[in-house]
Amino acid sequence: MNYRHLYHAGNFADVFKHIILTLLIQALQKKATPFMYLDTHAGIGRYDLTTALAQKTAEFQQGIVKLWEVSEAPPAVVTYLNLVRQFNQINQTAPTSKLRFYPGSPCLVKMLLRETERMILCELHPGEVQTLRRVFAQDKQVVIHQQDGYQALTAYLPPPQKRGLVLIDPPFEQLTEFKEVIVGLTTAYRRWATGIYAVWYPIKQRAAIKQFYQQLELSPLRQILVAELLIYPDDTSTFGLNGAGLVIVNPPWQLDEQLQTLLPWLRQHLAIGHQGSYQIKWFNT
Repeated sequence: MNYRHLYHAGNFADVFKHIILTLLIQALQKKATPFMYLDTHAGIGRYDLTTALAQKTAEFQQGIVKLWEVSEAPPAVVTYLNLVRQFNQINQTAPTSKLRFYPGSPCLVKMLLRETERMILCELHPGEVQTLRRVFAQDKQVVIHQQDGYQALTAYLPPPQKRGLVLIDPPFEQLTEFKEVIVGLTTAYRRWATGIYAVWYPIKQRAAIKQFYQQLELSPLRQILVAELLIYPDDTSTFGLNGAGLVIVNPPWQLDEQLQTLLPWLRQHLAIGHQGSYQIKWFNT
């Protein structure tokens, strides 16, 4: 496994994913009863943007940096930016407004969790697991497993809380990853049909995405909301990663309406040279 998320931390795809992740957690917290959050590909949790690996690609310059000083933004963006600022204040020795650290999904969610809620983090890479355990040392709300993320979908579902969110965020290093996502998601859904599932995926070639959508339509999954943000023209390979998407199964009420406001704003602020696009669609409703 060669993938290192530090190369990509804080890029436009992270921004897109994490703002929507924040909305999903907030929706779950509209009820007083606790829930469980499961992250199948957790990474290291905390990313230092000043390191050589992050600086090598500097993808964060086209993501979080573009939003860091915005004066007006939709409420979801404001909440997300406040969390990233809080994360930087916590992790730096002196009070500062400078951006240095970027929170991965585990750290972002942890800042939102109430005391009664729990988080299960799975990561297969031994070195990444060690770093993740240091980040959450002595934290009783967090359980960390060195484990294949797809195995976690059968090992920890359904959760005792009966409510929760599963984030499936694989690196997509292999050509078979889309198929593995469908199999894993279907298996999890059959065990726990009422949970919320969010699957992140890269957009490079539209043919692969169309095939992914066809598999979703043929699956037993119901109430599937798909959101995409592209910062380059669709279906070109010149730029590598043209965009990113999220498949959300059992989305909270009115999430699609929130995205109708959020995604145009993100396209306006993150697209390269006014390129790109966005779309929101439903499957199997």
